[in-house]
Amino acid sequence: MAEETKAVLTRSTPVLKTGDYPRARAFYTETLGFRILEEGGDPARFGIFERDRAVVFVDAWHGPPPTSPGGWDAYLHCADVDVLCREFAEAGARITRPLENAVYGMREFEVTDPDGNVLCFGTDMDTITKP
Repeated sequence: MAEETKAVLTRSTPVLKTGDYPRARAFYTETLGFRILEEGGDPARFGIFERDRAVVFVDAWHGPPPTSPGGWDAYLHCADVDVLCREFAEAGARITRPLENAVYGMREFEVTDPDGNVLCFGTDMDTITKP
């Protein structure tokens, strides 16, 4: 019997909703340091934002995100979560869960954007160089 070829998933991108695209655009570029790859609409109501190898979509076409009981809207892996947390705090980002070591082996913190989307940033503790 011939072996079945399977499709390979190559990446995923979180889609974060906003009720105020200009405000979200400013937050992701000015506070979190992402750059705009592309925008859609006139005026813009959708954007693709990139920082290093991480990409997020920000969507105002469908209105603000629904109020949720908790949880993450995106999880972004990074090389040095301590440095990133300091950078975001200095830029005025709202850190809604401080930097901590999670029981599942990640060192992480959370940022909540102006629309209430919760972004968790983390580094696998196995990759952290110990002094």
